Amino acid sequence: AEGLNLCTSGSATSCEECLLIHPKCAWCSKEEFGSTKSITSRCDFLQNLIANGCDGAIENPSSSINVVKNVPLSSKGSGQTHLDVTQIMPQKVALNLRPGDRTSFRVQVRQVEDYPVDLYYLMDLSLSMNDDLDNIRNLGTKLAEEMRKLTSNFRLGFGSFVDKNISPFSYTAPRYQNNPCIGYKLFPSCVPSFGFRHLLSLTDKVDRFNEEVQKQKVSRNRDAPEGGFDAILQAAVCKEKIGWRKEASHLLVFTTDDVPHIALDGKLGGLVQPHDGQCHLNEANEYSASSQLDYPSLALLGEKLAENNIHLIFAVTKSHYVLYKNFTALIPGTTVEILHKDSKNIIELIVKAYNSIRSKVELTVWDSPEDIGLTFTATCQDGLSYPGLRKCGDLKIGDTVSFEVAVEARSCPAEDTSHAFSIKPAGFRDTLEVAVTYNCLCGCTGHAAPASGKCSGNGTYACGLCECDAGYLGARCECEEGASGDMHQAMCREAEGKPLCSGRGECSCNQCLCYESEFGNIYGPFCECDDFSCARYKGVLCSGHGECHCGECKCHAGYIGDNCNCSTETDSCVSSDGQMCSGRGTCVCGKCQCTEPGAFGETCEKCPTCPGVCSTKRDCIECKLFNSGRLADNQTCQKHCKDEIITTVDVLETDDPNAILCAYPVNNCVMKFTYLELPSGKSNLTVLKEPACSSAPSAVTIVLAVIGSVVLIGIILLGLWKLLVTIHDRREFDRFQSERSRARYEMASNPLYRKPISTHNVEFTFNKLNRSYNGTVD
Repeated sequence: AEGLNLCTSGSATSCEECLLIHPKCAWCSKEEFGSTKSITSRCDFLQNLIANGCDGAIENPSSSINVVKNVPLSSKGSGQTHLDVTQIMPQKVALNLRPGDRTSFRVQVRQVEDYPVDLYYLMDLSLSMNDDLDNIRNLGTKLAEEMRKLTSNFRLGFGSFVDKNISPFSYTAPRYQNNPCIGYKLFPSCVPSFGFRHLLSLTDKVDRFNEEVQKQKVSRNRDAPEGGFDAILQAAVCKEKIGWRKEASHLLVFTTDDVPHIALDGKLGGLVQPHDGQCHLNEANEYSASSQLDYPSLALLGEKLAENNIHLIFAVTKSHYVLYKNFTALIPGTTVEILHKDSKNIIELIVKAYNSIRSKVELTVWDSPEDIGLTFTATCQDGLSYPGLRKCGDLKIGDTVSFEVAVEARSCPAEDTSHAFSIKPAGFRDTLEVAVTYNCLCGCTGHAAPASGKCSGNGTYACGLCECDAGYLGARCECEEGASGDMHQAMCREAEGKPLCSGRGECSCNQCLCYESEFGNIYGPFCECDDFSCARYKGVLCSGHGECHCGECKCHAGYIGDNCNCSTETDSCVSSDGQMCSGRGTCVCGKCQCTEPGAFGETCEKCPTCPGVCSTKRDCIECKLFNSGRLADNQTCQKHCKDEIITTVDVLETDDPNAILCAYPVNNCVMKFTYLELPSGKSNLTVLKEPACSSAPSAVTIVLAVIGSVVLIGIILLGLWKLLVTIHDRREFDRFQSERSRARYEMASNPLYRKPISTHNVEFTFNKLNRSYNGTVD
C-alpha cells in the first residue's frame, strides 16, 4: 500500500490487536515469518502478507450477514389470518461484525391493502365543546361508512376528558361538587369535572358508539387549558381495556378547542410526582391517578405512543393549529388537522389524516447499542436513492419502498458479548429484529499450545508468536529476566552510535526492557516508540478519534488527518433534500465547504443568489401557511423549513437592496414574496396575504384603446409638423430682416432719377432804387 501503512505501523503485539487497527489489516500466523526483531511485520495488508510468503496462514475475518427469517410481503390485510400479514421484509437478521468493517442489508416495506383499523375517538367535554357534542351524536354510523371504503375491518371506540378535579384546575368548592355550572347564566347545568373516562372499548358495532355519545354531557373546568395529555397516555397504555388489536392499525383521534396542560403544570395543584407512564383505570374505567400524578411530558407521550404503534391525530380549532403543529415535531408519528368550531368536518378530517398516514413510511430504530453505527439510504417510488434518509412519502396503498441499512461496529466489547436491536416502520406492528455478535477473535487463538517447545517450554505458542511465562524473555522465551552481557548489547541499539534502547530502557537478553512512563507506554524493539508523543487537537491526543502509535496517530475508521480531526463521514453534509451540500459545495472533514458563489449554511442550503432558491422557499411558504405543496406533511415541513421566519403583509415592500423578490403563479394570479437571509442563519420571508390578480381586458376596451392610440399619434404628428413649419418660417423672416438692415439706400430713393428742373447760380451786382443786390436772377 502507498503512503503510511496503518497495519505495520500499528505496533500490534497480537492477532486481536492487529484486527482492531483497521478492517483491512490481516495477521500472519505462520511460525517462520518476518524478522525475529519485529512482531509488527506479521500485521499487514492481505496482499502484502501473501507477497511476503504467508499464503495459507492468514487471519483476516470479515463481517457477515445471515437472514434468519424472510417471509414475503403480503398484498392484502384483512382476511381470516390477520396475524400472518407481513409488511416488512426480512423479519430477522443475524450480523457478525468485525470492528470497522461496514456491512449492509436491504429492508423492504409495503403498506398492504385493506389493513384492519382500530380508531379511538377521544373528545374534550369541557363546556366550550357543547355544540361539537351535538354534531357527533350520529358520528359512528357516518364514520364507519366512510372508513369501510378504505378497509373492510374497522372498529371504533370512545373516551372523554376534561381536567384534573382539583384546584386550581377545576371548581372544588362544595357548592360546585355536583354542578360546577351553578351561577353560569349561559349554561346553568353540567356534570362534575373528571380527568379521563373510558366509555366504549373498540367494537365493530357502531350503534353502540352513537348510544354512548348521546349519553354524554359537558362539564366545566376553571382554567383554559385542558387535561387531554392525561387522557392520551391512558388511551395508549391501557391496551386491554381499550381493546387495541395487535394486527390492526391504531388511530387515536384527539379533539379539543383549547391548549393542553403539560408536565410540571401539576405543581400548581401540589402534584410533584412525575407521571409513571402506567395504566391507572379503575373498575369504573376512570383515570384514578388524576389527583396524584403530574401531567405527562411530551417525551413520555411520544415513547408510549411509539411502543403501542399508535398514530395520534390532533383535531384542533384553527386558533390553536400552530401550537399543536409544533407538538408534532416533538412527538413522532403524529399529525394535526384543523377542526371546525362545531366539529362538522370531523369525518373529512379523519379520512384525510388516515390517508396522510398511509401515504408515508418512516423507519425507527429501537435499543440501538452505543458501539453500533447505522446509516440509512432510502429508495422511494421515483427509483432514486436518498443517502441519510429513512423516510418515503407520496405513497399509494400497495407501493413497496426499500431502505439500505449499513451497519458498523466501532469497537470490540467483552468476549462473548452480543447485542440486539430492532427496526420498525413508525406506527407498524411489524418489526425487523437484528441480532449482533462480534468477530474480534482470531481462529489461531483457539489452537494455543501452553509450555510449547517452540517457546523453549517457557511460554504459550499462539498465532506464530510466543507469549512467555513470568520471568522469561525473548522471541522464543529463551532468556530469564536479569540475564545480560556486553556482547549482546549491540542487539539493543537501533543503529551504531545510537543510545542503548533509545535511552528509554534497559537491555536484557538481547532485548530492550522499556521504562514505565507516567505519560503512557514506551515500546518497540529499541524502545523507540510511545503512545503519547502524537499530534493533538484542542488538547486531546489524536482528537480522541485515533490511537497514538510510535509518534503517529492511527485514526479510527471514519477519520483521517495528522491528528485524526477530519471525519470521512458525509451524513452531516447531506442537506434536507438528500443532496451532498445541497449541490453547492463539497464535504471536507464532515463539514460542507461551499463552492457556489453566495452559498452558505451548514449544508450550503442558503443561497439568495442561486437559481432555484425561489422555488425552495415557495415550498416552505405553501406548507407552513397553507398546509399544501410537496412538503405538506408536518414533520417534513418542520425539518425542511425549521429556519424560515414567515410574515404576511398586505403590501409588499421591495426597497431593501438585500432582499430577493420572488413570484410564482397561483390560479391565474401571482403570489409574490421577498427573501432575506438574517445574520442568525435564519431566513426572513415576507409574503403577500393574497395573490395579486388582474382581470383580462374586454374587446371593446381593446378597440377603443387602439383607436385612441391612433388618433393620439396623429395629433402628435400634426403638432410636430406645425412646429417645424413655424420654426422654418421664423428663420426665413429673420433672414429677410437681416438683409434689409444691411441695404445701402432707402426704399423710396432711385439713383437713376433726375429732376426736370435745372438751377444755375449767376453772381452780379446792381443798384435799384438806391439798393444794392447781390444774388441770383430767375
